[in-house]
Amino acid sequence: MTIKRIELADKKRIIKFFYQQWQEEIMVVSSGSYHCSELDGFIYEKDFLILGLITYTINNNILEIISLDSIVENQGIGSLLLKTVEEEAKMMGVHKIKIITTNDNLLALKFYQKKGYRITKVVPDAVKKARKIKKTIPLKGNDNIPIWDELVLSKQVIDTKC
Repeated sequence: MTIKRIELADKKRIIKFFYQQWQEEIMVVSSGSYHCSELDGFIYEKDFLILGLITYTINNNILEIISLDSIVENQGIGSLLLKTVEEEAKMMGVHKIKIITTNDNLLALKFYQKKGYRITKVVPDAVKKARKIKKTIPLKGNDNIPIWDELVLSKQVIDTKC
């Protein structure tokens, strides 16, 4: 198993992966709409099969993780991909990483907080607005919790006080 940087040759596989995971490859969050196959990121693969994928964008010296998916849970794939992006951010001199998730995604909230991310913002009714663009977003999510709000989690990766 290897982690590799996303390349142009991976685009079709990434689109297929997102359709399997999310029914389409467009992610809509309060920061914008993103075609994930066009973003930078890393693939965790075995025998040319994508087992995990992380995508991101950088704006104003903030790296925003747009997606982090692992099709094999509790094997450390998400943690390895996150660590890879954090190291990438440090090498690029990016000071902060942020991730947006929804109010129903309790596993993601737990995962990111264990990795040092803190809730820095709540965006009420953000998902209602996103549904106007992406109609496939369900009304209810994990544990049948209504999906309404976004939570922004952030982590400083380079101390800016030096």
